[in-house]
Amino acid sequence: MAITHSIPVVDLAAFTSGDAASKNAFVQELGKAYEEVGFVAVKNHGIPDELIADLYKYVQLFFTLPSDVKRSYELPQLAGQRGYTSFGKEHAKGYDAPDLKEFFQFGQTVEDNDPVKAEYPDNLTVKEIPQFTPTFYKAYQAFEKSGTFLLQAIALYLGLNEHYFDPQVHNGNSILRAIHYPPITQEPASAIRAEQHEDINLITFLVGASADGLQILDKQNNWVPVTSLPEQIVVNVGDMLQRLTNNRLKSTTHRVVNPPREMWNTSRYSIPFFLHPRSAMPLNCLESCITDTHPREYEPITAGEYLDERLREIGLKK
Repeated sequence: MAITHSIPVVDLAAFTSGDAASKNAFVQELGKAYEEVGFVAVKNHGIPDELIADLYKYVQLFFTLPSDVKRSYELPQLAGQRGYTSFGKEHAKGYDAPDLKEFFQFGQTVEDNDPVKAEYPDNLTVKEIPQFTPTFYKAYQAFEKSGTFLLQAIALYLGLNEHYFDPQVHNGNSILRAIHYPPITQEPASAIRAEQHEDINLITFLVGASADGLQILDKQNNWVPVTSLPEQIVVNVGDMLQRLTNNRLKSTTHRVVNPPREMWNTSRYSIPFFLHPRSAMPLNCLESCITDTHPREYEPITAGEYLDERLREIGLKK
């Protein structure tokens, strides 16, 4: 298994189009990586390069719009879950200082009369850039499909039915987030653009980035820089999956650091996809992950209750 910056590389094609032996090898590689590292780089992930390029193009256009135009897409009642969130509103759990970023969020589009639609606010259509919203929609569908395959492999690794997660993530509360870290114009109070944190959801796709800065905390407590290679997407475990597996699969701590001084005048763009289940999904620790040596570490909670708790902790919900 190839290693990039200590991150194992896995080939999703071995799972989706391989024979039984290839599929099983992929399941074991992925599961082992998520137990030991918490991050993998996925190749043949099924998200076209040109779609990712379009996504970045329209995201950069959006963030260059005048501030008053961007703020017209910021609706406080949506708690940052749809549309625009202006600079300095969000902070990491346990930290008061806001992260140095602004972002735009796009969520689920329910198209099959599923009653869960009532739980989700509508997405906001960016009128100034006609291709922005359709591109987000297409990318969201592609990430959701790829994420469902990865969760099928995780289910097999955990000894569950391959399709255990499928009904839980169908019309799930996933979020596609476009982040802009603006140029640094004065001596920063901190060397960190986004303070160390773990993600809330099941798994996160980290789609390239326009600049370096992402670091993960390894088992030896070293910060390791992570750069996506072309044609690979980094996918990490979030807290919901860690909780469900009673800490068997690790939610990895990560952060975004400031660039070297000579790069302060540059922006950084990043587009993560946070794969969430439906809010009704129980996150109770799986029986197969509870043993005498690993007793149950978490109280029962649903995904919706857990998300609500975490959004309050990071300042997006009052």
